Amino acid sequence: MSKAQEMPAEEEVLYEVSEHIATITFNAPERMNTISRSMLDLLTRRLIEANQDKDVRCVIMTGRGRAFCAGLDLRPEKGGVGGLSDGSTAVSTTLDLRNTPPTVLFELEKPIIAAINGGAAGYGMDTALGCDIRLMGKSGKLAAAFCKRGIVPESGGTWFLPRLIGWSKASELIFTGRTLNAEEAVAWGLASEVVEDADLMARAREMAREIAGNAPLAVQAAKRMMRMGLNEPFPEHVHHVYLQLLPLLKTEDVKEGMMSFMEKRPPVFKGR
Repeated sequence: MSKAQEMPAEEEVLYEVSEHIATITFNAPERMNTISRSMLDLLTRRLIEANQDKDVRCVIMTGRGRAFCAGLDLRPEKGGVGGLSDGSTAVSTTLDLRNTPPTVLFELEKPIIAAINGGAAGYGMDTALGCDIRLMGKSGKLAAAFCKRGIVPESGGTWFLPRLIGWSKASELIFTGRTLNAEEAVAWGLASEVVEDADLMARAREMAREIAGNAPLAVQAAKRMMRMGLNEPFPEHVHHVYLQLLPLLKTEDVKEGMMSFMEKRPPVFKGR
């Protein structure tokens, strides 16, 4: 793509909402959806927008083209996040990773599905790990090549992987820098299922509609409690769950859930 044809930065992360589902799409296929500085900011804004939109009950994140996200864009001349004076590339030391999408993603109250349509490498892999559910097309891959590049998983991977697959398997993946194909990712416990590439978004939307059909306040509270439970003792966690349950019992959605069960009909939840 020539300079004159370069995509406006605002179009590099697409956002649309339908059926209570927000879809966030990495839209830089010509560079395999590598993340530039402008995309970091835009992705953060898209995630916050989805979290604040009361119409959104579930989020899908995916990539356009043959990659989900091939990592950080390290080309300084193209607005990337890296660049050294000798012409080589590395992640810039001025990049504050605490205030970028992985942190916002972790704090997102809405459930989020990663529809991994191709390679998810480096930063892209960490971003996928930050999602609640990972679905993979057959061409999907998770590439933990950090140590092969002289760095560590900089965007949450060292936190997520031991919790997702245990210390030994996380160590194996990070220390070797191995790439897992879609079937291996499912076998390792890093993805829920593999589908044909052409069916990936249809399957992601099917699951998202199923989630969106449930009481949104309850789904968000359940996610919040699961996140809290990662780092707190059981007695403390049970107490926090009780505190979440009390306001839920006063909602219209609880009444609707009970009435629909008694009347043997699908519930119609309103999120209040």
